[in-house]
Amino acid sequence: MSGIRFDGKVAIITGAGGGLGRSHALLLASRGAKVVVNDLGGATDGTGAGATMAEKVCAEIKAAGGQAVPDYHSVLEGEAIVKTALEAFGTLDILVNNAGILRDVSFLKQSEQDWKLVLDVHLFGSRSVTKAAFPVMREKGYGRIVMTTSAAGLYGNFGQTNYSAAKMGIVGLANTLKFEGAKYNIKVNTIAPIAGSRLTAQVMPPQLLEALKPEFVSPLVAYLCSEVCSESGMIFSVGGGYFSRVAYFEGEGVFLGTEKPISIEDVQARLPQIKDLGKAVEPTQAVDQTMKIVKLMKLA
Repeated sequence: MSGIRFDGKVAIITGAGGGLGRSHALLLASRGAKVVVNDLGGATDGTGAGATMAEKVCAEIKAAGGQAVPDYHSVLEGEAIVKTALEAFGTLDILVNNAGILRDVSFLKQSEQDWKLVLDVHLFGSRSVTKAAFPVMREKGYGRIVMTTSAAGLYGNFGQTNYSAAKMGIVGLANTLKFEGAKYNIKVNTIAPIAGSRLTAQVMPPQLLEALKPEFVSPLVAYLCSEVCSESGMIFSVGGGYFSRVAYFEGEGVFLGTEKPISIEDVQARLPQIKDLGKAVEPTQAVDQTMKIVKLMKLA
């Protein structure tokens, strides 16, 4: 990372008042980026608001010789956040969608508000800020966007249906934006981080929180935000010094034909082959699934 810098680049980092967002902001600023530190300043459940958290991070950046401005808007006010960047620094190159809240509760006990607020902040918030940033990046022919998903979204976690649904929605958002941004040199990647933060403090013991420092995640984020990053549409698991790509695979499957009706028992009998991933391949876009079936049906 010693040769990678962000001089002249402007970054928005949402939820940057603490934890992962703060770590991302400090690292990018230390390498020359001008940073908009966005944080509503509320509690981990999304209630309350205050300016202190964002201002403190900006003060840290400035004390180290960097440039930063605070922003206190909700991530649902994407245009206002991008306006802060444009008014302070004149442009925008990097967006890290990091803001999040938790309202963990088992599915049957979950209120409509618990469901809606979590989706609003994670999924709708990521969409809001990205939609406001995208035209600026498209106009200049350059952009780097990092989304934040979670293992809870990728694999599920008890008591987090709202959080899991939102986090998996973010993956879908990024999967399509990689295509819509490709023509304009806008790279869109996603991280599934594990780190000590105000959110994970609710579910992790202190010893683990201390070991999983946010600083172990930020180097990957910084790489994905850099000019040298050529990857787009990737998902990475990261935390505690561990880095790995996450991908979806589709098995070879079984073609039962369309010449005669297929019974429930036909499916049951071939289920071991249907589930087998021994010859799995990685689809790169939605049409890959369709074309595989079309070819098996000998329609192409």
